[in-house]
Amino acid sequence: MTYCLAICVREGLVCLADGRITSGSQVSVARKATLHGPAGADVLIMTSGLRSLRDKTVAYLDRAMRREHVTGFTCLLDAVDAYAACLRRTAEEDRAALESSRLNFNLNTIIAGQLAEDPAPTAFLVYPEGNWIEVNERTPYLSIGATGYGKPILDRTLTFDTPLAMALKSAYLSFDSTRVSSADVGFPVDILTYGAGERHWHSAHFVYDDLREQREWWNHELTELAARLPDEPWRDQLLPADPAAPVSLVRKD
Repeated sequence: MTYCLAICVREGLVCLADGRITSGSQVSVARKATLHGPAGADVLIMTSGLRSLRDKTVAYLDRAMRREHVTGFTCLLDAVDAYAACLRRTAEEDRAALESSRLNFNLNTIIAGQLAEDPAPTAFLVYPEGNWIEVNERTPYLSIGATGYGKPILDRTLTFDTPLAMALKSAYLSFDSTRVSSADVGFPVDILTYGAGERHWHSAHFVYDDLREQREWWNHELTELAARLPDEPWRDQLLPADPAAPVSLVRKD
C-alpha cells in the first residue's frame, strides 16, 4: 500500500509520498515521488499500485520525452496526456498476464507542477484506465493509496486559501494518521513544495527520527485536547456518578 498526496492552494503545491514498499511479508524502501523533464520544465509523478507497472510506464514516458519532447511539455495537460498514452500501452501489454495471475492493473498516478503555459500550479489524478481528474478549489487536494485515514484532517483544515505553510503541516499530519493506522504505509517520506510563481521545486527526505519532535507534540496535544472535550450531553446517561461504580448497560424507561 502507499500514501501519496498533492495539495493545491493559492500559494502553490505541497506533495507528499511515503517510501515503504510491501510485497507479501517483505518490506523495502523505494522513492514514489520523482521529477521528470528538463530543469524548469519538470513535472512530479507519484504513483500507487504495482511497482513494475510504475517503472514500465515511467520508462515509456521518459523515452517519449527524450525523443519527442526534448525541451519539455508546454503545459501540464500535455504531460498528463503523454503519460496516459504510456499507461494505456502498458495496460495493453500487461493487463491480461496480470489478470491470469490474479493481479489487478491498479496503477493510480498523481502528476503535479506548473509549465510555461499553465497560469498556476495544478495537479491531476490519472486512473488506471488513463482517464483523469484535476484538483479544484472546492476540494484542494488529491490522494492515492491508503486515502481514508488522513482524509478527515485534510477535510477539516484545508481550503484553497490555506497558507502554504499550514498546508505543509496538514500534509504531514495526514501522513502521520495514515502511518499509525496502516502497517503498509511508513517512513521514509518525501515532501515537495512548489511556490506559485517560483517555477521550481523544493524537496526534502525524512526518516523516522527526523520528525520525532512533531510526532511527539501531535500525540501529546491531541490527547490533551480530547480530554478537554465537554462531557455533555452524555455525562448523565453514560458516566456513573461515582467513578468507581460500574456503568449500567440496562436502559431505564
